[in-house]
Amino acid sequence: MSETRLTPIGSHAVLFQVDCPFDLEHQQRIWALSDACAAWPGIREAVPGMTNLTLLFDHVPEDLARISDELTKLWTSGIRKEVEGKLLEIDITYGGKGGPHLADVSDLTGLSIDEVVRLHSAPDYTVYAVGSHAGYCYLGGLDPRLETPRRKVPLTRLPGGSLSVAGLQTGVSASDGPSGWNTIGSAEVRFFDPTREPAALLRPGDRIRFKPVEVAP
Repeated sequence: MSETRLTPIGSHAVLFQVDCPFDLEHQQRIWALSDACAAWPGIREAVPGMTNLTLLFDHVPEDLARISDELTKLWTSGIRKEVEGKLLEIDITYGGKGGPHLADVSDLTGLSIDEVVRLHSAPDYTVYAVGSHAGYCYLGGLDPRLETPRRKVPLTRLPGGSLSVAGLQTGVSASDGPSGWNTIGSAEVRFFDPTREPAALLRPGDRIRFKPVEVAP
């Protein structure tokens, strides 16, 4: 059985975390849990994360033990939500100024640059959660042969549209900001636009396919 824990976040929110594998089946259980909790009285928002769920209340929750028990029962029931999301194809320029760490990933993995690009662009990635910064997509599906550690010295500013990898995760930054991941490419895409409805381009269950249009030196 997966270990679970409930942690207060301020006075009106809690974080429910599950010690479970990082895969689609378990993430589908997080999505189902989110939908079930969103229907509870007094819940302002249920936000699925990576193997976790944040609940925002319209009041100060008083009985955290009861909430934890109810969440754990829902989790152990094994309910899942399968989503037939949309597929977004994104043109990627690997390497060059927009992907300064492509050679580093090649060295770390022992793969050639062409192999890194081929393996990275082969699967369709599923959006497991949206967060970190507005519109950013946490993706599942990275080939384990591309697993790399985070950088020892983070970049203080990474342009929006930067494609990076770290651990068993990959993603394209939705806006400018710092990053400790290995940046291997760049794309022209707006994952978040406050003037658009909905503002976030993708949601959990959608998929991304990276299309290499250039491998720059």
